Amino acid sequence: MRTFFGMILGALLTVVFVYAYDSASTSSTTTANARTIVNWDVAAADWEILKTRTRESWNKLTQDAKG
Repeated sequence: MRTFFGMILGALLTVVFVYAYDSASTSSTTTANARTIVNWDVAAADWEILKTRTRESWNKLTQDAKG
């Protein structure tokens, strides 16, 4: 259980630090050529697609279980 918790915590910390780095490197005080590590618009769109597909799959599974 501790291993699983450690993996989840490590993934969350990685995302938080990358987001903080990207936010700092693209602030208005830096150069206009600053590039981010992650394209956050694309990541948000992919996250929405994942949530929608998961919700649809869950609804399908629960409808099949009801009869």
